[in-house]
Amino acid sequence: MPTPTSDSVNRRKFLQFLAASPLFAYAGAGGVALASRSRAWSAENLAPPGALLPSAADAFNVFDLEAVARTKIPVAHLAYLDTGVEGDVTVRANREGFAKIQLRPRRLVDTTRLDTSVKLFDTTWPTPIIIAPVASHCAFHDDGELAVARAARARNHLQCLSTWCTTSVEDVTSARGAPVWFQLYATTQWEITRALVQRAEAAGCPVVALTIDNPTNIGRETLERGKRRDPRDCTECHSPRAGGIFKRKSMFEGLDVSGLVGPLTPHLTWDFVKRLQDTTKMKVVLKGIVTAEDATLALQHQVAGIVVSNHGGRGEESGRSTIESLPEVVAAVGGKIPVLVDGGFRRGTDIFKALALGANAVCVGRPYIWGLGAYGQPGVERCLEILTVELEVAMRHMGTPTLASITRSSVQRA
Repeated sequence: MPTPTSDSVNRRKFLQFLAASPLFAYAGAGGVALASRSRAWSAENLAPPGALLPSAADAFNVFDLEAVARTKIPVAHLAYLDTGVEGDVTVRANREGFAKIQLRPRRLVDTTRLDTSVKLFDTTWPTPIIIAPVASHCAFHDDGELAVARAARARNHLQCLSTWCTTSVEDVTSARGAPVWFQLYATTQWEITRALVQRAEAAGCPVVALTIDNPTNIGRETLERGKRRDPRDCTECHSPRAGGIFKRKSMFEGLDVSGLVGPLTPHLTWDFVKRLQDTTKMKVVLKGIVTAEDATLALQHQVAGIVVSNHGGRGEESGRSTIESLPEVVAAVGGKIPVLVDGGFRRGTDIFKALALGANAVCVGRPYIWGLGAYGQPGVERCLEILTVELEVAMRHMGTPTLASITRSSVQRA
């Protein structure tokens, strides 16, 4: 019998890792595992087992961090992080959209010095990579939002905090050492929503990003399958009593949510946007615009900025990626207000493509949560470092030493 090579041993270890992965515990109906759905997009996703990554520094890419996180995060929490709606078509589309865009390298350009700085409103940031709002960080690591805030401070990234945070905006701001943006879910009761806005403003948040693309959580099949597979007693953290959904959600502490208060509302209209603008001095950004028509309306209603977003594929099952939605929004805005984008960003080349298509900055969500779940603050820092270095490499290959030099001529349709 031949002696196994190191490659065959590593392959066997990796296959054993996949077999033990919690992803397979919430395989979808019809024998199609979510693992195959989420990891078959590209060979780059074939990260080594966590046992081969003793520290965050050993991760080559964000998929390495994902592999470790999947060995540490409880299955229901993984399902919450992974889930889209219905068949998770839009989750996959967000990732697959990048393959439809090619880069156009340029030669003999001096890229010794790179400038990745971007000005958003009144602040200049050294990087266009923004930490997107993700709920319930403590579901992925005990240090939760504090670890992320400290990583953001260490690497000087803009951070946006979710309404559904498990650490208060005051404590996050203190750990960040600078004001953070606040992402707002409008509840079904204006009084509660107004209290959230006022608290964020009092904490020094300069921007409120109103989420408008997620009127309901219905249809998250992957999440429900994961919950059924989790052997823990979920009521320890998620109270079944009225208002129990707000348990451990720091922004709702001290508010009366015992009555008929819903965490999301399907009743948002442009009138609500005006009401929010009249309530706060924070700049109001709309998170969830994906069409030129709505971008034009956003300008008419004098919003401060737009985030092109489909909620990471968790809101609607449109099957349309944000990177494909971006150009028409940018064209409609015409440079009058900042346009940010999120959804499926995993590589520096993905970020480069968005910048080339007109985005001012890119918001990254799931990857830094993989880093958090894998290693805490060092994992988040490593995620941000990887994406930053990959973006810089792409800029050098494309002959674009500044963000301003990244234009539509840098990319083409595949």
